[in-house]
Amino acid sequence: MNLNHTRILAFRNKPKDPAQLLPTDHSASSLHQQQPKSVKPRRHIPQVFNLLDWGSANVLAIALGHTVYLWDASSGSTSELVTIDEEKGPVTSINWAPDGRHVAVGLNNSEVQLWDSASNRQLRTLKGCHQSRVGSLAWNNHILTTGGMDGQIVNNDVRIRSHVVETYSGHTQEVCGLKWSGSGQQLASGGNDNVWLHRLEEHTSTVKALAWCPFQANLLATGGGGGDRTIKFWNTHTGACFNSVDTGSQVCSLLWSKNERELLSSHGFAQNQLTLWKYPSMVKMAELNGHTSRVLYMAQSPDGCTVASAAGDETLRFWNVFGVPETAKKPAPKAAHEPFSRVNRIR
Repeated sequence: MNLNHTRILAFRNKPKDPAQLLPTDHSASSLHQQQPKSVKPRRHIPQVFNLLDWGSANVLAIALGHTVYLWDASSGSTSELVTIDEEKGPVTSINWAPDGRHVAVGLNNSEVQLWDSASNRQLRTLKGCHQSRVGSLAWNNHILTTGGMDGQIVNNDVRIRSHVVETYSGHTQEVCGLKWSGSGQQLASGGNDNVWLHRLEEHTSTVKALAWCPFQANLLATGGGGGDRTIKFWNTHTGACFNSVDTGSQVCSLLWSKNERELLSSHGFAQNQLTLWKYPSMVKMAELNGHTSRVLYMAQSPDGCTVASAAGDETLRFWNVFGVPETAKKPAPKAAHEPFSRVNRIR
């Protein structure tokens, strides 16, 4: 088109002050307040939740608002496990049991539901663990460990009626990361108070990213938030931090490769990338770009080859980042099945 002498923009009166897109109070109730009709509401996707997990039966679970969806990576089929009632939700955490059949669902109202994914049947509800939302979950055989906004960590024996068997009160703010070591002997917890297990306060921002090394016992990697930006490595026997790497941006999650001595980190502003590191040199091997907002969650396929990432841009992406191990008989599952294509948002 010929744009000569054509006015594209015209400035008249001084524009009104922009409407505040995000309330100063990020609580669940404040997000449902009336928004100006002329402005598309902007959803707040909390970083402290854990809403993505890939089970041992090769089924990926993701929580979108009040609903938990399952994607079978072997068949490509997608199904809905449960939609939580408004007064109980939204879903604030999910975690597969080791058997790959049962899944724990943490809720905003402080309850935890246990579901059988094969029969789509709720087995029980765990109550009385916390006083507010349950943002992190971790299984250790029949023990389900829950972390809450109240700073409490609770061990629940799901086999017995009185399920609370132990409570830890080390955190002063919300528990946003829980991981059991491979031996099941050590539990790492990260919180908004920037501390973990041995209460070492070297991180200066929220600690949500926790990853136990699969090939070296007592080695734990942790990642700090936007005010910290580091990946730290710990000897969990002594509590000593023996390495710290400044990544340059918020560390949202961490995954160790099951097949190689490599570590994958996901990040926030400014690149919102996934970074692959060689361990122990911590030389960058690759940077994976595509997300346009911070990469909040990562989950690894059972064979260790594929990583699913979910971000604040409301997309779910799959990466064949770790490669296929030599002993693998089948290639890693691909994203060609378009999982969750029926769902258009994370929050």
